[in-house]
Amino acid sequence: MAPLVQVSGLRVCARNDEDVDVPIVKGVDFSILPGEVLALIGESGSGKTTIALSLMGYARQGCRIVGGKVQVAGQDVLSLDEKGLAALRGRTVSYIAQSASSAFNPSRTLMDQVVEGAAIHKTMPRAQAEAKAVGLFRALALPDPENIGKRYPHQVSGGQLQRVMAAMAFITDPELVILDEPTTALDVTTQIEVLRAFKDVVRQLGISAVYVSHDLAVVAQMADRIAVLRDGEVRENGVTPQVLHAPAHPYTQSLLAAAAPATRDLGEGPAGASRRAAPLLEVRGLVAGYGAVGKDGLPAKRILNGIDLTIERGATLGVIGESGCGKTTLARVVAGMVPSARGEVLLDGKALPSCEHGRTREQHQRVQFVFQNADTALNPAHTIGAILARPLAFYHGLNGAARRKRVQELLDLVKLPAAVANRLPGELSGGQKQRINLARALAAEPELILCDEITSALDTVVASAILDLLAELRRELKVSYMFISHDINTVRAICDEIVVLYAGNKVEARPREAVSTPPFHPYAHLLISSVPRLQQGWLDSACARGADGLPVLSQPPAEGAELCSFLGRCSQRIDGVCNRLPPPRQPLPNGGNMLCHQSTAALISQQASLNCFEEVA
Repeated sequence: MAPLVQVSGLRVCARNDEDVDVPIVKGVDFSILPGEVLALIGESGSGKTTIALSLMGYARQGCRIVGGKVQVAGQDVLSLDEKGLAALRGRTVSYIAQSASSAFNPSRTLMDQVVEGAAIHKTMPRAQAEAKAVGLFRALALPDPENIGKRYPHQVSGGQLQRVMAAMAFITDPELVILDEPTTALDVTTQIEVLRAFKDVVRQLGISAVYVSHDLAVVAQMADRIAVLRDGEVRENGVTPQVLHAPAHPYTQSLLAAAAPATRDLGEGPAGASRRAAPLLEVRGLVAGYGAVGKDGLPAKRILNGIDLTIERGATLGVIGESGCGKTTLARVVAGMVPSARGEVLLDGKALPSCEHGRTREQHQRVQFVFQNADTALNPAHTIGAILARPLAFYHGLNGAARRKRVQELLDLVKLPAAVANRLPGELSGGQKQRINLARALAAEPELILCDEITSALDTVVASAILDLLAELRRELKVSYMFISHDINTVRAICDEIVVLYAGNKVEARPREAVSTPPFHPYAHLLISSVPRLQQGWLDSACARGADGLPVLSQPPAEGAELCSFLGRCSQRIDGVCNRLPPPRQPLPNGGNMLCHQSTAALISQQASLNCFEEVA
């Protein structure tokens, strides 16, 4: 069988500030057979996306394809003129980007944008394209496929928008589709739905695909072959089982080692004296949300519902849950960025004012926030030195030589060279920018740092280095963390205690040493069993396990009762109980607690029958 894609000797250069061409892709060779999925894997800057884009004859701003040969479906892509490339892109080769939200026009309906490719390439009339789009919506497991096209981008979730973008790519029946990190920003439960939909459609249509990712566990579910990239070169290229289980190159071995974050040494943890004193942070009965406040004093949209938690001095609390569960809102209330409607936030046993305008400079200094996206958190017009100098002047009154010396100390603390102080954020890698984000928080010399998804956009190698740094800073500086994530493996690697949020409710809490010990709250079990494994076929078996549906309720849920927020999705709900009564909070034998009607014995039995414990061992 002749390859659909043949790449040989591909070279791409980027022009640096000195107007000199620097090679970033260095003589890459690979091929893709019809119907085959090739994964391009490697850490940030390895050339994955640059190589994938070259299959459409495209090079990003500042880059040039300077050599080699790229053939797709018998066409010499690099020799095509603008008209030829326009005919190729979106017709022979389609592209699914990482960020669906930035790929859509907010002023046009989803259907208008999905069928646009068919109109541009004149592949079918509008009515036929719309009918085909509905079929793709159905194949991609989108809700209400007949009507979802009438919505606008902001009216669907991130996972749904990602699948709509796939429909846009598939509408023209391309022979090759490029999936560029399409699930990186999604939480695990949404990710598994999107992966399942992508895999099913690629299989049904017999399309070849290039899957760009830094996540080997995801790649294991999608790819027939894997090409491992580093510094613009292919270090290893083989069938998926061989690369995963018998990697030949040391770099591939290091990627596999970083795929499952190891448990970090967190030091001695909270001292006994600290436990006997007031906790560093205590949250009591916290209710918060957005929108107009009603007569009951509650916001129109409640995001957090009666949250209780504590963080001891020198401890790390992990907060996990899927998108929209209230993780970031919780951190923002603690930081004073969002007001609370009810409840208290106490620091050292003393209540903090609800919002930032009522807090003192000292209170702000003691609690610092590290944002998820370092690109938007750092002012692109200021040097790193100026960014770090500002909190030093604001909180500590440092200036002149003393301030410059402390900037150098902060850079050393986060393992960056002194020369970085003279550079702009745009000149740094994603991992370096996240270290600066952390250094800026450390400049205040806080007691508590709120880390909001700070590793979610980083590749596994860089994310592992950030986790190592956090653990080291905790041991050296005795700083405490609230670590927010949707990744159970990351939280398990760095935290003493883990709290699980669902729809604004704290449904489970447990110590780290019991994170793999059943029973689990049904939602926590869903989170854990949705984490992809480094095993081909895992996605299919996970889908099979979840194919039994939900138990039928004999009565509709009681109106007005504070019922379990997970009721509508729970496979372990008790008819006549869960749909009538609010769930109690009960202790777990491992020292944690959960919000559930089910007994611990029943949960252990039911969850064991699903055969998922092996995934969290």
